[in-house]
Amino acid sequence: MDSMDRPAYDIRHNEKNMRFEITENGETAYLEYRYYHDDIAFMHTEVPAALEGKGIASALAVYAFAYAKEHQKLVMVYCPFVAGYLKKHPEYKAQLDPKFIH
Repeated sequence: MDSMDRPAYDIRHNEKNMRFEITENGETAYLEYRYYHDDIAFMHTEVPAALEGKGIASALAVYAFAYAKEHQKLVMVYCPFVAGYLKKHPEYKAQLDPKFIH
């Protein structure tokens, strides 16, 4: 990913647990994913109360879409947060698996 795609937070790709993570002040926020055939499915985003309102979930979504693009994966969205994020950021819809475009 080039620097234009990178959010301001230090995001770690935890491949073992299949999630992207941000840890701040001992609290970890994450976006879980799963691979499905040649696609990647964004399953769930969790942000601890202490980290809410800082744009962390959005940073995770940006990173996840950049990761999918870099690895040439179509995206399937099951996470309600990411679904809402897509409504505000339609530029990512081109990355969706066609069955997820409404």
